[in-house]
Amino acid sequence: MADRHAHDHDHSPSRRTVLGAAAGGLLFLAAAPGTAQAATTRTALDGTAVAARTGADRASLITQGTTLVHADLHNHTAMSDGDGDPALAYGSMRNAGLDVAALTDHSTVFAIEGLSSSEWRRTAELADAANVPGVYTALRGFEWSHSLLGHANVWFSDSFVDLVAAPGMSAFFSWLTARDAVAGFNHPGREALRFNDFGFNAAARDRMVSLEMFNRTDDYLFEGWSSGTTSPLVACLNAGWRTGLTGVTDEHGTDWGFPEGKGRSGLWVTENTRAGVLEAMRARRFFATRVSGLRLDATAAGVRMGGQLPFTAGDVRFRVDLDRGAEWVGKPLHIQVLRPGSRAPEVVDVIPTTSGRITEFTVPLNTADGNWVVLRVSDPSQANGTPGPDGHPCNDWGVAYSSPWWLQG
Repeated sequence: MADRHAHDHDHSPSRRTVLGAAAGGLLFLAAAPGTAQAATTRTALDGTAVAARTGADRASLITQGTTLVHADLHNHTAMSDGDGDPALAYGSMRNAGLDVAALTDHSTVFAIEGLSSSEWRRTAELADAANVPGVYTALRGFEWSHSLLGHANVWFSDSFVDLVAAPGMSAFFSWLTARDAVAGFNHPGREALRFNDFGFNAAARDRMVSLEMFNRTDDYLFEGWSSGTTSPLVACLNAGWRTGLTGVTDEHGTDWGFPEGKGRSGLWVTENTRAGVLEAMRARRFFATRVSGLRLDATAAGVRMGGQLPFTAGDVRFRVDLDRGAEWVGKPLHIQVLRPGSRAPEVVDVIPTTSGRITEFTVPLNTADGNWVVLRVSDPSQANGTPGPDGHPCNDWGVAYSSPWWLQG
């Protein structure tokens, strides 16, 4: 299992050698990331087109007032354990068709293979230079990194904290709640102690806005299951956390934004600005996927994903807008309704659907069975590389996860 998470890049270049080095070999030509179905192209110096992508339109078919933006909120450079020049990262992600991008280099002990104060300031300078309000949102963040407890990304903070000042979860949460910042649980279950098994901290609940379900090419629904641990999704939400669900590339190489099949997130924003992104993250109005160009919007009893349902029991009508443009028209998919279980999520319904349509269905929900519900979109023709219990419906290939809804109570 450990090999599956090994970095898929060569660590030979020194981070200090790479930092500040002039990069060559590729010229990045910015596409227009805010346009629907806009092809994006990366062009080499010899004029060869390296990549082009399309996707679904950015307007929801079932809700109004927001626009879909494609985001990658977890990336590394040579300022920690990545291989790439940080000066190239934001441009690469914009050119790849992303609308929102963050650099989140590690904070460690005494900046060993992690951020220094000068690098933290440099990240802000790079983000500010790349940020174009209304078109492209560039964020500065960092990854608090404990080898046993786990890693957590922090965004929208004015400072960073390392393991000297915050050596454990309690200290980290205390630091976080003293700031107007948001954070998320990264690759949950990769580190042995899993955030003290997602020990709940009420003061930090509203600050911890995300749980990574896709990291690189991996689906974390059943991470550690083969070793006898609980599904990270179940452990986190059953503990009381109210996290939305994200996908990230966790890029450590030099191809920020481009590799197909790695995680990414879709955020529904009122405007593509830092303020708009922060508002959507606080509202948990986002979804996880590992497919570029995907649009997923969903409501339960008229409430969008990430919201609270104003009852404790009843039949709930779901509406799901699922599309990936012309490439996926008519593609058979499943929508799985996930509910709390003791070790793995209970799947109370599986609804066959196809890409490019609105799907409606009704499911009875009751807080007696747990207070959250998540929709998982899957491709039944492919297997989950990290399966759970024998015969579990989610042992197929995950395409996307909605953020949860919570029943009142």
